[in-house]
Amino acid sequence: MPGHAIAETLTTFAAAATPPAGGRMALADVPETDWRRLIETAIESNGFYDPGFAVNAAKFARGGHGGEALTAREGERLIGLMPVVSALRAYRLPIPAFVATVPYSVYGAPLLAKGHAERAAEGLLDAAAKAGAQLIVLPMLDLDGPAMAAFTKVLARRGQVPLIHREHERAALAVPEDAETYLRTGMGAKKLKELRRQRHRLDEEGAVAFTLAATPEAVAGAIDRFLELEARGWKGQRGTGLGQSEGDARFAREAALALARAGTFEVLELTLDGKALASGLVIRQGDTALFFKIAYDEAFSRFSPGVQLTVELTRRLADDPAIAYADSTALPGHPMIDHVWRERRRVGDVLVPTRTGAAGLVLARLVIARDRLREQAKSVVHALRHYREKRK
Repeated sequence: MPGHAIAETLTTFAAAATPPAGGRMALADVPETDWRRLIETAIESNGFYDPGFAVNAAKFARGGHGGEALTAREGERLIGLMPVVSALRAYRLPIPAFVATVPYSVYGAPLLAKGHAERAAEGLLDAAAKAGAQLIVLPMLDLDGPAMAAFTKVLARRGQVPLIHREHERAALAVPEDAETYLRTGMGAKKLKELRRQRHRLDEEGAVAFTLAATPEAVAGAIDRFLELEARGWKGQRGTGLGQSEGDARFAREAALALARAGTFEVLELTLDGKALASGLVIRQGDTALFFKIAYDEAFSRFSPGVQLTVELTRRLADDPAIAYADSTALPGHPMIDHVWRERRRVGDVLVPTRTGAAGLVLARLVIARDRLREQAKSVVHALRHYREKRK
């Protein structure tokens, strides 16, 4: 065997035998060049973990705390990244655990480099363990995705298994070549005919158009219109709109502009005489799109503006060769998008022990018990709200 081949083989063997370097650092301190290079090679896209979204969400949204990241490196190369917060901050549980999330993220796939995914997952687990965590919670991970597979394999080698909690399916779109056939097959010719009738009626009200904001200049105005539209709807009435606190509104604007500058953010609007009737926020990463948020003017609900916008987005995605898959990021059983997008993404919270032994599993069951109590409390609050609204 030639000398250079022997040296290459020994180098490869040494890298495989040496655990990847894992670390913990402030989210804002992760070098953006390294971060973006990892995004380009990640086995699974996650637009919520773009630095433009994650850093601004952690810095401004829901009180702002700055956020941290667990990282894994192979030599100088960043091969894994996972934004995290403590279980105390995320769940108000004073336990040694990390939750992989940033505010407003509803998808928890860590960024793992192709060709290094299992070593990256191992490095992230070791980084958490070094920081004193016995458990990592990966909220809303794709249970059939490659990140889940990588963690499962690493844990299997350690004689461990992950626990899965809150498993459910949500609407997704395997982007079709022919949008019209897809829509007609799923929604039915009768529903599409009704949508066309509503659109014709809307045309009688004034000049109707779909517009796409993608440049930073266009996005700056579109995100403000989205926040205003959302605040006028039911989220505004309940005080849960994205723009109803100063920090959250700043996050939305800063993240939108940062993503737009990177060419990974769009706002699709349905307008009537220039006024927004419906608005949808879309985050792009790799060949995947996240339908992050939608808002519509409830005064025009008889024209189904939200459905009109979603159908138009479906057509535009079908015409975009760069996008192969779209996640609705919606709740399961969503009354609107479930009837438009027929595919389903199976997601759930994945609870991963960082060390062998029983401690991680005990903490995992504590997190699950806390979630169940919280869901029961929310059900009671929802029932009381529904009762009061019926009595009005």
